[in-house]
Amino acid sequence: MANKTLLVAQREYMENVRTKTFLISIFIVPVLLALSFGISVLLNKFKEVQRYTVLDLGHDQMVAEVERAGRSGDIEALFRLMADAQKSGDPAIAELAELFRDGAPAEPTNEQQTAVLKWLQRQDPKVLARMSGIGASRKYTYVPLSQLQIADGDAAAQRLALNRLVQKGDLFAYFVIGPDPTTSFDGFDYVSNNLTDTGLSEWYERTLGDLVKKHRIAAAGIAPKVAEHIQEELKFPKNQVDETGATSKVEAEQVFDKWAPVGFVYFLWIAIMSIANMLLTSTIEDKSTRVIEVLLSSVSPGQLMAGKIWGIAATGMTIVGTWVGFALLAAWLGPVLLHPESRSMIGFLITALSNTDYLLAFVLYFLGGYMLYAAVLVAIGSVCNTLKEAQNLMQPVMMVLMVPLVAMMFVTQEPNGLVAKFLSFVPLFTPFTMMNRAGGPPATWEYVATSALLLLTIWFAMRAAGKIFRVGVLMTGNPPKLKEILSWLREK
Repeated sequence: MANKTLLVAQREYMENVRTKTFLISIFIVPVLLALSFGISVLLNKFKEVQRYTVLDLGHDQMVAEVERAGRSGDIEALFRLMADAQKSGDPAIAELAELFRDGAPAEPTNEQQTAVLKWLQRQDPKVLARMSGIGASRKYTYVPLSQLQIADGDAAAQRLALNRLVQKGDLFAYFVIGPDPTTSFDGFDYVSNNLTDTGLSEWYERTLGDLVKKHRIAAAGIAPKVAEHIQEELKFPKNQVDETGATSKVEAEQVFDKWAPVGFVYFLWIAIMSIANMLLTSTIEDKSTRVIEVLLSSVSPGQLMAGKIWGIAATGMTIVGTWVGFALLAAWLGPVLLHPESRSMIGFLITALSNTDYLLAFVLYFLGGYMLYAAVLVAIGSVCNTLKEAQNLMQPVMMVLMVPLVAMMFVTQEPNGLVAKFLSFVPLFTPFTMMNRAGGPPATWEYVATSALLLLTIWFAMRAAGKIFRVGVLMTGNPPKLKEILSWLREK
């Protein structure tokens, strides 16, 4: 019996891996993820620089002050890039580093800016290309009113002229600074026809807001150190209790590690449903082409069902293994191919994939979840003659499967809460919820109890699916009614 089941599984596996659909299943998820990430990075590079100007009704040179403060972040970004390149021993970068031995200043002096400009003039274009497009200079360009030839005239005429420029698209937006920012924000305005991209307005508001605070503090005669002390934000350093009972600092990688199960659950859901659907499709195709009648002349219905389930399971493990391989490849190539700002995401990916507990749980819960839903879908496939009929019966199954996805974020935040524990003991949700709780992690007895309950449910589901498969796979015509299917389950 085992040999015949193995032969059916081998046939099922070979039939699947030889198809174009199998190759698509292997590559579609990694390719879509790579494209979604790569295209977003690429599109940002093609994003047009947003031109803006400022109408300052107070005439106190605050515009120039905002520009200096807002662009200081570009210098900081330059130094971060410089620090990364310095590790590779780049002599050009090392030369620039000598100009700022004490680190990146918040507001570089004129001498420092002159030194940087002279340094840039001496460099190879390839070096400069690596440092272009950083900070606010990559996104926003300030255009003085004099360049727009509207520096003179009353405010109303200037605003009318600026409105025309915005309407024609010559300006992305313009800001209006009120007559007395240190007293109130009356007269402040932001004008743009783009209502979705708020990056410029948020950047300028943040920069101008910090400067206004400084001016108001100075006007009130408060000493800078006193003001700094009053405005100091309270931030509790994050710590956790380790296994020894002592407290230790929480690193960013540890936080990500606790959130990593969300990604694993999502891929677990995709893997189980896509591969179980392969079983459903295979069963309906064999039934509609009457291949299944030929197979039943050599094997029993139980052997045929078990062989199909295990054959598709092997196909699924091949696909999942390939996905993991692509993820590891991305983790290896990412730091080389991607922009430095994106490398932290790759670091988090490496952290998740290096957690062997997560990987082991993913494989085990994939097998458990697949076996459970495979029993449901093979039973559905055996009583249907077309995919359209199967889709109607799949709707209740899909509604049930949406529950672990909806609860995914909540369970991650309370991995050992009452809701998480309850869902863990519902066999249809066990694979997803327990994978979701892996960052908790749950107590050992919960792993044992939920796994035992899942295995017991799989056994009952396989027995029930076997009874339905034995009768339904040879039926033709209209699919049986629910009452008829229940009568099959009562048969011994």
